[in-house]
Amino acid sequence: MKTRVAVLRGGPSSEYEVSLSTGESVLSSLDKEKYESLDIFIDKNGLWHLGGVPKKPKDALLGVDVVWNALHGEYGEDGKVQMILEKIGVPYTGSRVAASALAMDKAATKKALASVGVKLAHHKIFKKDDAIVSNFGELFKIIPNPSVVKPAAAGSSVGVSIVRTFFDLPEAIESAFAVADIIMIEEYIEGREATVGVVEKFRGKDIYALPAIEIIPPPKDFFSYQAKYGGGSQEICPGNFSDETKNELEKLAAEIHKTLGLSHYSRSDFIVSPKRGIYFLEVNTLPGMTKESLIPKAIRAVGSDIPEFLDHVVSIARERK
Repeated sequence: MKTRVAVLRGGPSSEYEVSLSTGESVLSSLDKEKYESLDIFIDKNGLWHLGGVPKKPKDALLGVDVVWNALHGEYGEDGKVQMILEKIGVPYTGSRVAASALAMDKAATKKALASVGVKLAHHKIFKKDDAIVSNFGELFKIIPNPSVVKPAAAGSSVGVSIVRTFFDLPEAIESAFAVADIIMIEEYIEGREATVGVVEKFRGKDIYALPAIEIIPPPKDFFSYQAKYGGGSQEICPGNFSDETKNELEKLAAEIHKTLGLSHYSRSDFIVSPKRGIYFLEVNTLPGMTKESLIPKAIRAVGSDIPEFLDHVVSIARERK
């Protein structure tokens, strides 16, 4: 008898399109002989659909053995959909409610990781109703220069800008607040971009670190949304780092996953500064599975493939108490 896997995709976040692609990839890659997959579409208003028909979550998941959470960003990664799934009592892939909410909050994540000695860029948090965010002259005086302006709870580099001059600031603030009501402004650290995925209970290890990937954005850009999904970046897997740096990156990614209480798999992003060492940027609790995504590249680099990865994660999700 086949295992029934419901794939949740879409959702009311700025990462809606990426989630659709991730879900499509999961649906097409699940072993058809072992799994029966159900495509559950969640629209931008948060309404669930099965077979094109609106359904309550409990009704959509009737008879489902496990849920693959292919959502990204708000609702899918912040603990909200996890709370719905736990109330229904169906197993699901990815981190639980509290860990998801923690990892989605960039400031709270940094605070948790500071306690275990992870290097972090200097940063400040601002709310939309803070008077200073509309006083660009005063704001520019108190933030690092250059700096990165980003939503405090979002992924896929949506709403992220680099501010190098005063004239960059107004547009960067507007872009970040278009995505979230709370933003983070942090020190921009020059260096090489790296990302490392980890998988639990894989190949005999409690937390198995995949190879570090080096990301080379287009000239005069960073790993922005367009650079990620527009095909302009080079993604070298394994990255051209020294063995010492590779080992440290992999160790950090595993430590971050463990410290934040994450589950099943995650991906952490870093900057490798030649003078200052390795700095943590952010963690993704539900990394993308599109053809441009980084976890699939790293999985293939260790001689595995997406169907094997999906099968493994579904299996450990079903085992979770």
